[in-house]
Amino acid sequence: MSAPEAASSSLEPGRRFGVERLETFFSRAMEAVLEDPLLPIALEAAITGLERGEIRAALQVADGGGWRAVPWVKTAILAGFRSTPIVEMPGGAAHALDRAAFPVRRFEIGDGIRLVPGGSAVRRGAHLAAGVVVMPPSYVNVGAWVGERTMIDSHVLVGSCAQIGAQVHLSAGVQIGGVLEPPGALPVVVESGAFVGAQSGVFEGVLVGRRAVLATGVHLTASTLIYDLVEETTWRGQVPEGAVVVPGARTPRGAFAEEHGISLFAPIIVKYRDASTDAATALEEALR
Repeated sequence: MSAPEAASSSLEPGRRFGVERLETFFSRAMEAVLEDPLLPIALEAAITGLERGEIRAALQVADGGGWRAVPWVKTAILAGFRSTPIVEMPGGAAHALDRAAFPVRRFEIGDGIRLVPGGSAVRRGAHLAAGVVVMPPSYVNVGAWVGERTMIDSHVLVGSCAQIGAQVHLSAGVQIGGVLEPPGALPVVVESGAFVGAQSGVFEGVLVGRRAVLATGVHLTASTLIYDLVEETTWRGQVPEGAVVVPGARTPRGAFAEEHGISLFAPIIVKYRDASTDAATALEEALR
């Protein structure tokens, strides 16, 4: 038995690799990580930590400082893709061929998750807190973090490393973008209490603030300019707390655009959340 095998047989991965040691291990260059004989033990500890919510790909900065990426966590995930082979994952209609490190997660009654039949999948390395509902078919990718009592409705994608808060509603057809590279890139963050309307998309590290509402069909990227009619200002890459955003349009500059009636998509903040907005988004409670 080799030294790494002896070490792993005498100590559980979670005890051998606490969070601080995991950070040290995966903060090195990828080449060093991939060549380290302890990588399988560290990788399992990192994946387990992600599933338990003990480590996250992004963290909120104290005192209103926004969010920051945690690069070493994404390095750990990337190491899993690069160090494990593609294997067959039998499952009837859900038969797959994928990297050995990231099969579909299996939940138990004690996890408190409601995973409705119909083709949904949650990949290993994703965290779902108690009370989360996943309607079919939906997909939650590796590194994602989903808070308590969040509703993931039908045909929703929660991309890799996306951070979704507690009591969020991701309506039918919502696309939440994912990011693994570069490791320092901030993932999409949807803070607690937000409501994302059907067929909306949030990509490229956009932050949707607490209790914000995106109406049906709103699409946001890091470069999308959001027009705030209430505060008479603009936002880019961020939806402020409590804002209600609807699809809009604006006319681009130039005689040609005016002549041909060309308009560009322009999300617009028309109000900030109040009691009437809360009532309009409360239907999800009846579905639980």
